[in-house]
Amino acid sequence: MDPLSEWNKLQSRRQFFKSSGLSMGGLGLASLLGNESARATNSDSRMNPPLPGLPHFAPRAKAVIYLHMNGGPSQLDTWDYKPNLADWFDKDLPPSVQGGQRLTGMTSKQTRFPVAPSLFTFSKHGQCERWASELVRHTALHSDDIALVKTVHTNAINHDPACTFVMTGREVPGYASLGSWLSYGLGSESENLPAFVVLTPSWKSTGAAQALFTRMWSSGFLPGRFNGVALRSAGDPVLYIQNPEGVSPLNRRSMLDALSALNTHRFQTMGDPEIQNRISQYEMAFRMQTSVPELVDLSGESPATLESYGTDVSRHGSFASSAIMARRLVERGVRVVQILHRGWDQHGNLPSEIRLQCQDTDQPIAALLSDLKQRGLLESTLVVWGGEFGRTVYSQGTLTKTNYGRDHHPRNFCMWMAGGGIKGGVTLGETDDFSYNVAADPVHLNDINATILHLCGIDHERLSIKFQGLDARLTGVEKQKVVSQILS
Repeated sequence: MDPLSEWNKLQSRRQFFKSSGLSMGGLGLASLLGNESARATNSDSRMNPPLPGLPHFAPRAKAVIYLHMNGGPSQLDTWDYKPNLADWFDKDLPPSVQGGQRLTGMTSKQTRFPVAPSLFTFSKHGQCERWASELVRHTALHSDDIALVKTVHTNAINHDPACTFVMTGREVPGYASLGSWLSYGLGSESENLPAFVVLTPSWKSTGAAQALFTRMWSSGFLPGRFNGVALRSAGDPVLYIQNPEGVSPLNRRSMLDALSALNTHRFQTMGDPEIQNRISQYEMAFRMQTSVPELVDLSGESPATLESYGTDVSRHGSFASSAIMARRLVERGVRVVQILHRGWDQHGNLPSEIRLQCQDTDQPIAALLSDLKQRGLLESTLVVWGGEFGRTVYSQGTLTKTNYGRDHHPRNFCMWMAGGGIKGGVTLGETDDFSYNVAADPVHLNDINATILHLCGIDHERLSIKFQGLDARLTGVEKQKVVSQILS
């Protein structure tokens, strides 16, 4: 954002007229116009109202739950069934299929690219008869609610830029994340919780896990109050949420009122918009002292609901705990919930490692979909599942009958959506016989982002802000499309 422009916008009337030397008649007229403007601007009394003019059209989804499998889950072992690969075991991937595509430094020196068929059993699910692996058998029971896109592709081939791209539409840091764009444009229904909440649960796989960088939930060039608020997976969900010993809520309220008065005076002097952000964040922190303990208390959930999420649901910081927390957050008016589950980067020992990852996630995801549906929330909540890229059909390292690894593969991978405005049971796109190239209906990752915005009532080309001289937006400057084939 342009600091000078923002400062000019936020100057008080007294400052403006003092510096411009306008007449008293002009002052009176401006005051009347200002009052009318204030009434129009303040028609929405919520703490986090939407931008004027938003949503652009009637939204299908009021909230988004984004399930990000950090590291890149293998499409070949989950959703992209390739039964004929059994005949290709340990044979070299044809050069015509590889086609000179980029390779990472981890496999570029391999002398062979032996094909590794999936070890897992696939079966059909739902009236749509969708093929799905035994690894995702719980989620697959919701096939008729899910739209599967098999031909998502991305620009980046390594984790850090690819993860940054998934969430911000750019490979470089500094841009606003999807959750920040949504909370900036649409505000929040919740007065006591942030508009955008991030959960980073633990994981079971024993391999190396990629680092999570705050840029994946950063507001970038948007005001700081639109940053995602990360709830911790161990200890207190929010550090220092409780008052220190000897400080009562009344004391805290008095302190914040005094601090707000000081910040307001400073804002009137300086016109710095970040001072307003600071005031609102202090106020939200005070409200969270009550709302967060109530949020994480699962004692009011029925035994049947808790059981549906699995035995890990009562273990704070598990994926199951995060999944039920996501439902509780959107139930309380939170706009965006992002769950980032690490450990999906399986360059070796993939069969055992991905099984552990799916033990973490599959049942809780299915329970989340059921829970939302039973409560009438799935119609207004968009659930998104995916990683930052897919995996190669060829094995990285030694291939045996019982073990293999897979390298990064940005050319095609699977994502699915369910809920608000999604046509369940649809499968979009086809890949070649090796799940190495798109054969029909390619979908760029920013097409996915455009579709998410569309389902929330936003035209992705009209939600932009000036940044470094450009009209920056989530979906970038290239032409992107809403994936209309998966909309109900």
